[in-house]
Amino acid sequence: MSQPPFHLAFPVHDLEAARGFYGGLLGCPEGRSSGQWVDFDLYGHQIVAHHDPDAKPRGIRNEVDGMDVPVPHFGLVLDMADWHALADRLKEADVDFVIEPTVRFAGEVGEQATMFLFDPSGNALEFKAMRDKSALFAKG
Repeated sequence: MSQPPFHLAFPVHDLEAARGFYGGLLGCPEGRSSGQWVDFDLYGHQIVAHHDPDAKPRGIRNEVDGMDVPVPHFGLVLDMADWHALADRLKEADVDFVIEPTVRFAGEVGEQATMFLFDPSGNALEFKAMRDKSALFAKG
């Protein structure tokens, strides 16, 4: 079954830095834009970086499976091959990860590969891949 694409708008302090991060590093094709915002195609989903010169990270962290997870965050659940390819590309680019590519909930229903990083404006992103895709919403 096909899923509708989601739309997310978020603040960035520098549109050119956002273009470099989302377009260059993550490889998101750029869509429409103005002097105040830029659309990006994040694996078929529309994310929109809106210029806010005062954009600052919130700095909240919650413990999840022994890891300090930044909140709020957004990202994608990729298939395992795409997750590994992205992790390799980010490591090659010397990205400073918030949480290095790793596996959490090992041996549990929700076992997943995950990684967290910040964009240049301090927005937290998570990319994950489930060992068992059907367990994404499973209760354990």
